[in-house]
Parts: sequence; C-alpha cells; structure tokens
Amino acid sequence: MRPNSVLLPLVLLLALAPARPAAAAEVVDGIAAQVGNEIVLVSDVLQAAGPAEQRIRAEGGGDGDIEILHLEILERMIERALIRQVVKRAELGASEPEVDKTVGDIARENQLTVAELRSTVEAQGMPFSVYRERIRSEIEHRKVMSSMVASKVRLDEDEVRRVYDEEFSDQPVGGEEFYLRQILVTATGEGPGARKAACKKAGAARARILGGENFKQVASQVSEVNPEVGGAIGWLHESQLAAWMKQAVEGLEPGDVSKVVEAPFGCNVIEVVERRPNEVITWERAKDPLFEQLFERRMGQEYKEFIDEIREQTYIERKGLFAGSSTLDASSGLGDL
Repeated sequence: MRPNSVLLPLVLLLALAPARPAAAAEVVDGIAAQVGNEIVLVSDVLQAAGPAEQRIRAEGGGDGDIEILHLEILERMIERALIRQVVKRAELGASEPEVDKTVGDIARENQLTVAELRSTVEAQGMPFSVYRERIRSEIEHRKVMSSMVASKVRLDEDEVRRVYDEEFSDQPVGGEEFYLRQILVTATGEGPGARKAACKKAGAARARILGGENFKQVASQVSEVNPEVGGAIGWLHESQLAAWMKQAVEGLEPGDVSKVVEAPFGCNVIEVVERRPNEVITWERAKDPLFEQLFERRMGQEYKEFIDEIREQTYIERKGLFAGSSTLDASSGLGDL
C-alpha cells in the first residue's frame, strides 16, 4: 500500500463545516439532512458553499447552478458524517499528538511557524480549535482509507507492465522536448480587419512581456487557451509541434518569447519555458509512477463501493429544500469544494 499524505492546502481544510449531533432543540426547517444520529444544517451547507457560490455568480451562473452546488456539498457532508460514524465504530480516532504533528507539518509545508499558521487561519474568520478539528477529520479519513479500503486493492507488476506497453510503445526516440506557454487571441468576426485586430491584441500582450511583465500573468489575462494555468501547454516533443509552432520556437532559448505568429485559428505568442533532449521513458523509470496512478484509480473504485455500502446500512433522510434530491455521485474521496 502507498501511504496518502494529510498535508492538505489551507483552503481545503477551511472548506467543510462538520455535521452536528442531533438535538431536539434544532428547528426542523433548518435541517438539511439526518445521517444516522447526526444532522447537517442548512446553514452548514450555505456556509461551505459561500466561496464557490460567489465564483459561480461572478461567472454568470444562475440559480440552477447554485442549486447543483448546494446538492453536491450536502452529499459530501453526508459522506463526512458517514466516515465519522465508521471512525467511531472502528476506534480509528486521531489522537492529540497526531493532530499536533500534522499541524506542524502543514505549517512547515507552507513555510510558516505554527503561530503564523494560527494567525493565518484566524484571519480567515475560523477559530483555530475548529481548524484542528478539520485536520483531525482528514487524519481519520485517511485511516479509514488505509485500513478499510486500501487493503482491498490488488495490483501486480504484470498489470502495470501492460499499461506501460500500451502508453509508451510508440514514444518518440531522440530529438528535443519543449515546455511551452501560449497566448492565443482569436479573431472576432470575419474579414482581414478582425484578424488584424486579434494580432494587434497579441502584439500588445507581447510588448507587455518584453517590458518586464511575467508571461504567465499576461497569458492569464489575455490568452484564450489555458488562461487558468498561465497559458501552459506543457511538455511537447518536437514531432508533436504543429509546423507554425515548430518554426516559432526554433532558435529560442528558455525564457525567450516568439514574435506574433498567425495561424488559421488566431494569433499566437509562444514562450519557451524549458527545452531538453528527449529521453525515452524506460520501464524502470515509469513503473513506480504508473503503480501510483493505477493504485489511486483502484482506490477510488474501492472507496466508492465502500461508501455506497455504508450509505445502504445507514439511515439517511434529506429534509426541507433537499427532500426531493437524489444521491449524487460524490464518492470520490471527498474532493475539494
């Protein structure tokens, strides 16, 4: 089994509010779901949805999109409640020393002291005690994954070898590889004037870069291809480059930026981030990453079966606005919200 890290980004640990033990004093209309002897409040769902809801609204999303978001978050909260109940029955709770160690590890990963981490968390409006409980929940989830899910995964070297043969049998030999970023501006409308305007906009972006601005930042603002990752298109072997792109990067060194290049689909500026001689990916080099990839995929399948079985064994009732909702496929290891 390959261990899973619990060094989670701060944003993930700030994402989910825990369900609360059932109490007679709670107003029924305020309950989103009951999971065994726990409840999830509507306010918990809305609080967890807040940041994502703001993004969706800013991007022009409507009420239907927000409703789907709320349903997805509720299902993940139900899943959290199920995991907590498994933890309690199996006595897999995280101890205070385990939480302390993970807090310290997260602080180091973020190049902070524990005191600075605490200040960062509290500046986001979350009490540090609540943050620690989120960490405890993550540790306990990993314990469940390790003891009850990973133990069911079976993966032998022959299977990994078959995947290697499928993925790398036709890999190129020799030549160079390029790590590239791209700014693409497409023409709006028909005619030479539209193409000229697109290339002018690409040229203005190039001028900003030559003037000292970071290519990644400019691409995130201007490019119509992969702006969310600064125009990154990753590693490409020279044989995979289109003719116009190959011509644009010839003679460029790492850090160099091409001229504006016209292509049938628009005007482009290319940055060569890095270039290197192509290395054939041997079996010895690939087998460990492939094992990890296949293991994680198999873990996801086993986890879905595991959590579906727990759902069937547990009383779950969605209430109020959520009463008519069906179970979404949220059993993917409690991903980010």
